Amino acid sequence: EEIVPMIHVPDVAATAQWYESIGFTIVDTFRECDEGEVNWALLRLGDSTIMLNAGGKPSNAPRREFDLYIHVDDIDSARRRLDGKASIVEDLHDTFYGIREFIVRDCNGFWITFGQRLQT
Repeated sequence: EEIVPMIHVPDVAATAQWYESIGFTIVDTFRECDEGEVNWALLRLGDSTIMLNAGGKPSNAPRREFDLYIHVDDIDSARRRLDGKASIVEDLHDTFYGIREFIVRDCNGFWITFGQRLQT
């Protein structure tokens, strides 16, 4: 069994391209018809997948309805990969719960936290 989050976004194609620019792979997309807009996409990063679906609303809210949390093996490399590609909410920091992490906003304002367990 696997839980795959589905994010409703205003522009699936643009959002998929943004996620691809930060290291995700676009696995599949779907259009209503041959000339229609992309209204669904499946993306993968490592062993994790997310789906994008049409129908989301733009927002200027400081925080959206949900956040993504991505565990990585090399937090410094992940942070360098996002340099200049995402708005930083919180830069690299060590948490009281033993994770080194940073938080960015995606192109729709959703928060994505990248974290790596601190060595003990």
